Amino acid sequence: MKRIYLDNAATSWPKPETVYAIVDRYQRELGAPAGRGVYREANEVERLVDDARRRVAQLLNVNEPARIVFTCNGTDSLNLALHGLLRPGDHVISSVAEHNSTLRPLRCLQDTRGVAVTLVGCDGEGLVDPDEIRRAIRPQTRLIVLIHASNVTGAVQPVTEVGRVAREHSLRYLVDAAQSLGHLPVDVAALGADLVAAPGHKGLLGPLGTGILYLAPGVEGDLTPVRQGGTGTQSDSDEQPATLPERYESGNPNVPGILGVGAGAAYLQQRGLDAIRRHDQELTGRLIGRLESLAGVTVHGPREPSNRVGVVSISVASYDPQELAVMLDSAGRIQVRAGLHCAAPTHRALGTAARGGTVRFSLGPFTTAAEIDAAADAVEQACRG
Repeated sequence: MKRIYLDNAATSWPKPETVYAIVDRYQRELGAPAGRGVYREANEVERLVDDARRRVAQLLNVNEPARIVFTCNGTDSLNLALHGLLRPGDHVISSVAEHNSTLRPLRCLQDTRGVAVTLVGCDGEGLVDPDEIRRAIRPQTRLIVLIHASNVTGAVQPVTEVGRVAREHSLRYLVDAAQSLGHLPVDVAALGADLVAAPGHKGLLGPLGTGILYLAPGVEGDLTPVRQGGTGTQSDSDEQPATLPERYESGNPNVPGILGVGAGAAYLQQRGLDAIRRHDQELTGRLIGRLESLAGVTVHGPREPSNRVGVVSISVASYDPQELAVMLDSAGRIQVRAGLHCAAPTHRALGTAARGGTVRFSLGPFTTAAEIDAAADAVEQACRG
């Protein structure tokens, strides 16, 4: 039986064929480090890494590719931003809609640096109110951090409006684009974001172990590197380089992963983010329509597909989330994610924490209408007992 993969919010699968091809070619034919040699293969690797950086920059509407820093994953990007920016006595505003990739670094900074943290609430659809963020600002506030799209409800947050709040008060603004980059247009200028963090293995369609962090002009003056070491540049000095992106890319980068991200970004550019967004909305609407018609099923998050990405969480009255997820896989090889999704405060806000979270369906660019119907049919069968 063919698997129906609906766990793209965890990691995208399948990948474009070009991603598999470039990773394999690097491992079999190129095999050289980036920025550390002058022989033919090393020069080609450096060119390919530069091309990957340029393509990611284009997706974010960034004119300077050097402002894209490659990291180990989206969590690494958020850690670099938070640990690199926040100082003792600072105050940061975030929300209960965040992922643990933000919440846990913030808790660590509370405990180790005395950073004050305010988490604003969200409504029943998982949406944050920009006015509540505005009211939370203090004289010590340095940073606002907000997830772009929820990994639980799919809700697309009012990131542009929050960006205006940040600019009005001259605050740094960090956007977690883990569930949005590659799924919908993300323009850093329109967002007013100083930093944008994202993994390379989700919407960007690259391999695991990859991530990016965008830095707006001037941020590098405030952002302290959290790792120092060899960069292949300025090797006669024991001081960390000040130039971008080397300042934040110590050690050999994950070249096969980065080349895979570049190939994924090229696929997104060729297919077009607008087309991917239309595909996402059509299938999300189809899934919500089927699921919310079933007795005993609650669909969480915004009802309009235009207000969410392709992430749909449900509660089924007669089943524990883990139980239902196992049933779906056993009965039809329908692969979903059950639990708290590393976002317990979101589930507490939705009232789903006590039952162990929700069952989450998450779509990708290769998801088909037939797969959506098969998933809905399986849930319907389970509800009938």
